[in-house]
Amino acid sequence: MTPKDELLFLALGGSGEIGMNVNLYGCQGKWVMVDLGLTFADPLYPGVELVLPDLAFIEERKDDLLGIVLTHGHEDHIGAIPYLAADLGVPLYATPFTAGLIRLKLEEEGLTKEVKLHVIENEGSFNLGPFGFRYVPLAHSIPEGNAVLIDTPHGRIFHTGDWKLDAAPLLGQPSTPEELTAIGDEGVLALVCDSTNVFNPEPSGSESTVRDGLMQTVAAAKGRVLVTTFASNAARVQTLGEVAAATGRKLCVAGRSLDRIISTAKAAGYLKDFPPLVDWDDAMDLPRSEVMFIATGGQGEARSRIAFDSHPIKLAEGDTVVFSSKQIPGNEIAIGRIQNALATKGIIMVTDRQAEVHVSGHPGRPELESMYRWIRPAILLPVHGERRHMAEQARLGLATGIPDAVVQSNGDLLRLAPGKPTIIGHEDTGRLVLDGDVILPADGATMNERRKLGLHGQISVAVALDAKNRLIGEPVLRTQGVPVEEDKDAFLAEAAEEAAAAVAKGSMEQEALRERLRLAVRRTATRWTGKKPIVDVLLIRA
Repeated sequence: MTPKDELLFLALGGSGEIGMNVNLYGCQGKWVMVDLGLTFADPLYPGVELVLPDLAFIEERKDDLLGIVLTHGHEDHIGAIPYLAADLGVPLYATPFTAGLIRLKLEEEGLTKEVKLHVIENEGSFNLGPFGFRYVPLAHSIPEGNAVLIDTPHGRIFHTGDWKLDAAPLLGQPSTPEELTAIGDEGVLALVCDSTNVFNPEPSGSESTVRDGLMQTVAAAKGRVLVTTFASNAARVQTLGEVAAATGRKLCVAGRSLDRIISTAKAAGYLKDFPPLVDWDDAMDLPRSEVMFIATGGQGEARSRIAFDSHPIKLAEGDTVVFSSKQIPGNEIAIGRIQNALATKGIIMVTDRQAEVHVSGHPGRPELESMYRWIRPAILLPVHGERRHMAEQARLGLATGIPDAVVQSNGDLLRLAPGKPTIIGHEDTGRLVLDGDVILPADGATMNERRKLGLHGQISVAVALDAKNRLIGEPVLRTQGVPVEEDKDAFLAEAAEEAAAAVAKGSMEQEALRERLRLAVRRTATRWTGKKPIVDVLLIRA
């Protein structure tokens, strides 16, 4: 697939899911990529934390790829860069704060010389082949949230990235309604738009209202206060700095990711009035009513150690923990585990259900409708959402007066122009996992074996044979994760008998004998447990 004199769109991630955003635009034989994100693993991928997009489509065409344009610095938009960008061999483009976060990632992986990073000033412009790009600042929960206005020979694209409306943002200055209306006045072919909060009937709210809610909550607290939030939410970190200063509390930050965000934000000119920090040891020596901590881990991450007394920061009865973040769907059990541990200690917990301590960074329905009226595209293309979110945004856009809307999925090859927008084909997409230091197919042999191990367990059987394939001694078996705890000895004895009987049936070619042994042991395990464990057979020749 080489783009002709046409404008194509292809999502390799982020359409039909929330996270892992990767979008391609094609025109006149060339492609550009907008964002290169990852998502976080769920129990479907045991032993894995990070899930990456499969870029096979564009890797096969990387000679036609001109560059990767980043909208902002959240992990679901830049997180895959250190793992995948070097293989693509094209430059990256980002505004200063986002570029600072990317630079740290590249330095950690030793890729600063292999991946070229171009820093574009806020509201800056640049060209890549038949594409022209201009950054358009929009409010979000991280500094320098941007839309990109993309000029093409077939019309202009307004690609929103993640956004919301905020009349009183704490960091940065988003575009005004008048500025967005002016973009619409010049004509927009397609609005490619964030769908995350389309079911929210209310506006997302301003960070300034969170400041008031947090101020009241912290001022009322008697003991130590710990506020957990996403590290990347630098606007919230700024708010918490103001709250600590206003309530007379020293501020302590716990977490490497928070340290990175704060240092990168300061280097880019943000957090100018952020209060000085104290370290953990000094913070723990302060009177309980004179300290506030900021920490990550409120989504139930494995590293959430403070709740379980395995961290230098200690909390006790009467202290307060504020969850200043949205509960991500799928994290309910892990978050509940943390909250139960805190409740057992008599710690007071405050979430967005008790006080206004969080607002979303994504647009609710009123904000979407405002954007439609300002931009007035010919086509609405929902992205960044599950299928239900994107379908609902398409309905909302059509009801608001947008002439056309297309609901696509990862892999759908969409021709935006010329003519009516049409899905003209489907390309293979998929997922990769970062397993330790190795990148693997998400549904490949390793992950499938690990799932089977988790479900059924594993048995090893070793059999010694003489030159005529006769058994020497007894088969030796070992189990892992097979549910035969109290009856294990009896089970192993019977499985050994079945293995010996399989050998006694007569001489066979080695692989056929190995398979007969495997099936005999597995049948025994199934009869005892109802499980079908993985059975590994070792044949030892005397």
